[in-house]
Amino acid sequence: MPARLQRDGHAAALRSDMVNTAIASGPLGCIAVTYIEWSSVGQFQTIVPWVRLCNRGDTEAAASAIEEGADSGFARPGGGRTSVSFAIDAASILLDRLPWSTARKIIDISANGTNNDGPPVLESRRRALEKGRVINVIAVTRQEPGITSDLPGYFKREVIGGPGSFVITPNAVTDYAYAIRKKLFIEVGDRADREDLPGDTKLKSLVAETDGGPTIRSYGL
Repeated sequence: MPARLQRDGHAAALRSDMVNTAIASGPLGCIAVTYIEWSSVGQFQTIVPWVRLCNRGDTEAAASAIEEGADSGFARPGGGRTSVSFAIDAASILLDRLPWSTARKIIDISANGTNNDGPPVLESRRRALEKGRVINVIAVTRQEPGITSDLPGYFKREVIGGPGSFVITPNAVTDYAYAIRKKLFIEVGDRADREDLPGDTKLKSLVAETDGGPTIRSYGL
């Protein structure tokens, strides 16, 4: 997936009424975020260091930082390899360094490939879950050699975890920006059982495991 698509989608989500409403109506009226870009083992850059978002001025500043600070496609010496395990480990370390106290710590991953570099992803997942993290994923399916035909299922089985964790799968790359807004709204507002909002006609289906297990949500946008 082009890096620009991901950056534009996240910036648009932070500016949206949906996400700003969720922040304002949350228990603290603020969230803390950091934004990194990653690829293979050792390849990542912090675009937005930890920052608190408490109002539209904050979300606008973060959105602008994502648009202006991100590289147009930084070099990937790993030859296009993808290390989801490295992304989880790096995000977990950043959460260790969060300068504020919080009730929940969520790792959000956007990816269109399976883990083919670094340690087994299940090991990284286990370490993160032992620290009480929640791991959610946006999976954008693509048809290329070496990419599983069931990318959402792969992320559900081997990557997501923690209470209310989920995979969101846009039906098309063009739906990616909306998927990010929806994901942030669910997370920020802690709406694991209340996604079907008044006027939200884009939500197509919801399939959830019981007993507090992982949840996979598929959106027709």
